[in-house]
Amino acid sequence: MTSQIKLLQPTTSPKQYRHLFAEIDKGELKIPNFQRDFVWTKEQTAKLIDSIIRGYPIGAFIFWKTKERLRHIKNIGNVSLPEPDKTDYISYILDGQQRITSLYAMRAGIIYTTENGIEINYKDIYIDLEVDINSEKDIVVTENISKYCVSVYDILNEKLAILFKKYQEFAEKIEAYKNNLEGYNFSTITLPEYPMDIACDVFTRLNTGGTALNLFEIMVAKTYDEQREFDLSKKFSELVHGGKGKKCLEDSKFDTISGILVIQCISAILNGEVKRKDILQIEKNKFINTWEIMQEALFLAVDFIRSKLGVVVSQLLPYQSLLIPITYFFAKNNFRSPSPTQVKLIRQYFYWASLTWRFSSAAEGKIALDIKKMNLIIREKKPKYGNEMISVDPESILETWFSVGNAYCKAILCLFSSMEPRSFDTDSITILDNSYLKQANSRNYHHFFPKAYLEKKGYEPYQSNSIANITLIDGNLNKNEIRAKSPSKYISVFLKENENMHETLKTHLIDLDTFGIFDDNYDTFLEERSKLIAKKINMILNYIP
Repeated sequence: MTSQIKLLQPTTSPKQYRHLFAEIDKGELKIPNFQRDFVWTKEQTAKLIDSIIRGYPIGAFIFWKTKERLRHIKNIGNVSLPEPDKTDYISYILDGQQRITSLYAMRAGIIYTTENGIEINYKDIYIDLEVDINSEKDIVVTENISKYCVSVYDILNEKLAILFKKYQEFAEKIEAYKNNLEGYNFSTITLPEYPMDIACDVFTRLNTGGTALNLFEIMVAKTYDEQREFDLSKKFSELVHGGKGKKCLEDSKFDTISGILVIQCISAILNGEVKRKDILQIEKNKFINTWEIMQEALFLAVDFIRSKLGVVVSQLLPYQSLLIPITYFFAKNNFRSPSPTQVKLIRQYFYWASLTWRFSSAAEGKIALDIKKMNLIIREKKPKYGNEMISVDPESILETWFSVGNAYCKAILCLFSSMEPRSFDTDSITILDNSYLKQANSRNYHHFFPKAYLEKKGYEPYQSNSIANITLIDGNLNKNEIRAKSPSKYISVFLKENENMHETLKTHLIDLDTFGIFDDNYDTFLEERSKLIAKKINMILNYIP
């Protein structure tokens, strides 16, 4: 016996102009807020009206009928759109937004201001009564070029008796045009109660050439709740940038976090999964109820990464995705400070995931597995890494090309940051900034043996750009003080200014006496520093509670 396959089937039906816009007037037909803004010109609208009057096809409208309540367009220009009954079905426009909005704007006489500040009055669309409908000349125009031009707005809204009196010789034509407009049968296709993810997929295929809709934008629309004053886009903006004295990620220099990551954190807390389909299935109230939980846990995760892992800016994170399991940890650990054992286990996980390029592919599935690892860490048990556990050898570090987009490199940069590197000249804490850390040639990244110096000594670029030659220093120091000087020269100068130079260099995992600095011995420097970096990382990876 074979299982029965249930296929989704849209319904098709004609709808007259008056019936279509009656649905808008009742709040039954809405434009979801993941659509683009209204961008049609008066000329485009005029061409559309011209086609309708002539009885030409203008393409089908596609609607999604559902009880879902999405964030939707509340006004067009100077006209507010009515809200639907809370219990009724709503039809959201998936295809045809620009056409329907243009027709509605013209019917309502809307005044619309574009992003460029240009005001468009849709009452200023006219029918030239002198033009023969069988001619190739446009019937509908955007300028009142003669006394025989009548506004389309007036034809739709004014009493015929008044129009007949004003345009006596064209009375028959005016009536015919009005009937053509109001009686036009629009082709509509309705997707009845399709699941949210399928409706979004349909929208994607129709509107964006197959490029998937931004998941964050979809969830902004889906989770909007006016009564509870929940607007995901505003909540996310406040989370990142603050407002009214609220704590925010920007204050912690973690303002590069994406909106998608935030909703993945919510999904992780609710379901232990972060795949697109799992997120789209989250009930609106559950999502809203979990926002404050996620927010508190995320702030704790950021504070932990900054204070316990020493990663003081988000740009250094090997993967943003690392925040999801750690946020989950704090949510499920009841927001308690982690124990010393938990701190070491999370640090171990952090470096393991980074050094194995864990989230370079199939990240969503791996995050779900890592959430299970966090459940063990909550119980102070070491997760099983199996054959995936690694140790770092000095040779691999020495041979690693410095790149800000490489997770392996970033893991090492995180180690550098965790040492709280101090300035060579003043022994003060090095200030790191997201805006500087996006590019490899930024002022925060310093080649201890400057590239220009090594080039003069005959070294190839791949040799000078080893991650073992990179330190984190203040931008001004790099640009104005060191430049292309040999380490023996610029360190000797800083020795006169900084009596703690030996200790300062230790915060960069550099030993002043044994790394060949005063001999300008680059090979010795690379070898010894790579050994020390590897030793530090392996101590973290080999931790056993």
